[in-house]
Amino acid sequence: MHTEEVIQAARELSAEMEKLQFGAPVAYTYNPLTYAWAGHEAYIRKFATGKKKVLYLGMNPGPFGMAQTGVPFGEIAAVTLWMCITAPIAQPPATHPKRPIQGFACPRSEVSGRRLWGLFEEMYGSAENFFADAYVANYCPLIWMSETGANITPTQLPKEQVAQIDAACQRHLVRLIEILEPEYLIGVGGYALKQMEIAAAALPHRSFTLGTILHPSPASPVANKHWPEKPRRQILDILGS
Repeated sequence: MHTEEVIQAARELSAEMEKLQFGAPVAYTYNPLTYAWAGHEAYIRKFATGKKKVLYLGMNPGPFGMAQTGVPFGEIAAVTLWMCITAPIAQPPATHPKRPIQGFACPRSEVSGRRLWGLFEEMYGSAENFFADAYVANYCPLIWMSETGANITPTQLPKEQVAQIDAACQRHLVRLIEILEPEYLIGVGGYALKQMEIAAAALPHRSFTLGTILHPSPASPVANKHWPEKPRRQILDILGS
């Protein structure tokens, strides 16, 4: 029951994202919940199989992770070798020549995904052990690029566009929390924590422990210096173990 509800929620989010239009600085928008739906559905069906104790939340897809596989933080090796997921990946309506979608044949490794899933493998061993009590989602499923192919984050978009994105993504996040019933809401980075706090406030009848862990991006000097020691310690502190 949980699985089908998560799938339906993801389909609804994807449909809402498809309705949005983006102007400058955005030149290209990829929605992995459409062209990479097979990978995302496989991830849900394998791991969103019941209530979860912990929900981790990222921001939006990276070009060599979820953009290629449909899996949050979906670095190719982590998805294929640790999660044992592969799937046929289609193409967005328009692609930037510097950001091709090669699916599971993508030769690039996404550092953020490699670090995050590597940490969970180190802490929990198998994917089955980790996902028995936890689930990882992204707040927004879209990835944006400029004319040059540079990545654009949600924080770089005009306020009116952000408002439209937030309305749909918050509805989905609240629904995901209602379905999975986690006790712990953990943002991967400060942006994701903020979204978790907003969603938790929309569910006043529920009690949560909120927290954040260091974002694994290679653009973060702190992550480059203190990964995986710092996020491991943060997780243990939040979960009280």
